[in-house]
Amino acid sequence: MTDVITEYQKWKLQGEDLRIKAKLAMETRFRDLLLEAIRVAEEYKTDFGGVLKAPPAVVAFRYRAGKSKRPAAASKTTPSAVKKAEAPAAPEKKVSLPQKPDRKFLGLQKRLATAKKKLDVAKAAGSPTRDLDDKVYELEDAMRVALSAD
Repeated sequence: MTDVITEYQKWKLQGEDLRIKAKLAMETRFRDLLLEAIRVAEEYKTDFGGVLKAPPAVVAFRYRAGKSKRPAAASKTTPSAVKKAEAPAAPEKKVSLPQKPDRKFLGLQKRLATAKKKLDVAKAAGSPTRDLDDKVYELEDAMRVALSAD
C-alpha cells in the first residue's frame, strides 16, 4: 500500500515540475509574440504611415513606442529639416519669437481632424451623418471661440 502512495507522490512532483516548466515556456512565448507584434506594427507605421488594426477578438493592444530606429539620413529629409535648411541666417533686426500654440487649441484641432475623417468615412459608407455633422460644427465653434479669446 505504501508503494502506491510513494509512486503517486513522485508522479505528483513530476507533474508539478512539468506544469511549472510549461507555464514559464508559455509566458516566454507570449512575450516573444507580443514583442514581434510590436516590431511589425512599428515597421508598418514607418513604411506605410498607418496603424495596424487588431483582430476583433483582441480588446486592447497597447505599447509604448520607443525611439525611432530610422537612420539619421532619413530623418534629415523631413519637411522640418528642409524648412530649417531654407531658413535665412540670423536676422540683424530684433524679431519677436512666435508664441507657442495653445494646448487647448491644438487638442481641438486634433479632435476636429478626427471628427472630419469619421464624417468622410460615414458619408462614403452611406451612414447617417447628422451626429458627426453636429460634432464637427461644435468643434469648429469651439475653435472660433478659442481664437477670439486671444
